[in-house]
Amino acid sequence: MKQSPEQILEFDRAFEQLKDLVDLRQADQLHPRRPNAIYTACVVLWMLIFQRLKPDASLEAAVKHLIENQPGYLPENKRLSQGTLSSNSAAYSRARSELPLDVVKWFSNEITRAIVGQSETLLDGRQIFLLDGTTITLAPEKELQTKFPPASNQHGESVWPVVNLTVFHELSSGCALLPQLGAMYGPEAVSETELARNGMHCLPDESIIMADAGFGIFGVAYQAQLLGHDFFLRMKKLNFESLRAKAKLVSQSPKHKTYQHQWTPTPKNRKTQPGLPRDASLAVVLHEIIVNETLTLYCVTSLPQDAATLGNLYNQRVNVEVDIRNLKVVLDTENIRAKKVDTFLKELYTSVVAYNLVGQFRRQAAELNQVAPRRMSFKRTWTTFQTFLLKHLHTEPESWRESFERALFYATKDKLPNRAASRSVKRECYAKRSKRDHFEKRKKPPEKLKHTDLK
Repeated sequence: MKQSPEQILEFDRAFEQLKDLVDLRQADQLHPRRPNAIYTACVVLWMLIFQRLKPDASLEAAVKHLIENQPGYLPENKRLSQGTLSSNSAAYSRARSELPLDVVKWFSNEITRAIVGQSETLLDGRQIFLLDGTTITLAPEKELQTKFPPASNQHGESVWPVVNLTVFHELSSGCALLPQLGAMYGPEAVSETELARNGMHCLPDESIIMADAGFGIFGVAYQAQLLGHDFFLRMKKLNFESLRAKAKLVSQSPKHKTYQHQWTPTPKNRKTQPGLPRDASLAVVLHEIIVNETLTLYCVTSLPQDAATLGNLYNQRVNVEVDIRNLKVVLDTENIRAKKVDTFLKELYTSVVAYNLVGQFRRQAAELNQVAPRRMSFKRTWTTFQTFLLKHLHTEPESWRESFERALFYATKDKLPNRAASRSVKRECYAKRSKRDHFEKRKKPPEKLKHTDLK
């Protein structure tokens, strides 16, 4: 496939891909090591990303991959030049544990900021972020069970720690911000809406937030506007009707009704979010949009666009569910089996980096195809990325450019089929765990013998 001079220059800039987004060597300034150390901060980050792009890669496999390819991030070292570096994973494991979480978080945020900055704006030159919630189950380790308590029912407590996550994904590219997380159960459980309010601080200025009915409450809308963002939230019918009863009808058609309303918090809103000012209120527009005979959207927004425009926009909200599947299932983040909270967070954050790097590669392939990034299959693009770019990490721009060009050529073939508006077969849920241990309960400790029992 013949490339233009501009695309050839892009291949040069994409050498090792990460260099186009962030200077990894800055991590060494945040976490300096001794002068002759091999596993510096940027090398450990490089290896963590490799492991998340190859979820079946062990620590030992990552070390051997490093020795075989010797990327440009490696420092000068006698053992490397003489080929005597041990393939034992102990040093890497220790360096991974010593790497501060703040460095991993900084790195992940830098990658995300760079990719979001390149994403196409879809509404009045502004970026739209899809908000949703999900969960991840972790390894049955005591430290994780303490931080993220398992679920329980009348039969006892499960062994699987459960993490509650709220995610923000940029609509046009699918780029993910770092998720906000907390305990799903237990005394320190945190709600998705509280996590969502915390995550809004990380959004670019003047963003637009779109979410399903679980987030269609006053607290989420108020926090968005307080931070300078606009919102378009679906509401539960009962909540919508309580607002509509006091709202003013401003337009209607056979397919919609639009109202203006001054939204104030209810006593329940104030109880769940006690920090709300006494005079808190929002000037909002309510849209009742009839999609078909069985579906009506009840929405609240601060945007001035009409019901038809916003209804078409809301059709794209489902994309965040596909993004979550790609992050959890395709990249296997659902099965992170770290034994410590710190290690889990590092693997989660670098999983987001891996997901965004594949998304960036998908965006470049979409540009060659002259289609939107979401018209390209994430899973097939990920397979192409693995096959052509992860097998060998080239240390020269020419060899990298050749492989990158070949990979992009095949990635342009990873386009999604043109599907009908409705599926002919019912969608099925993916299996999360085998049934034999899905309902496994934590064993109760044996009861202590009382002194009187010994008599």
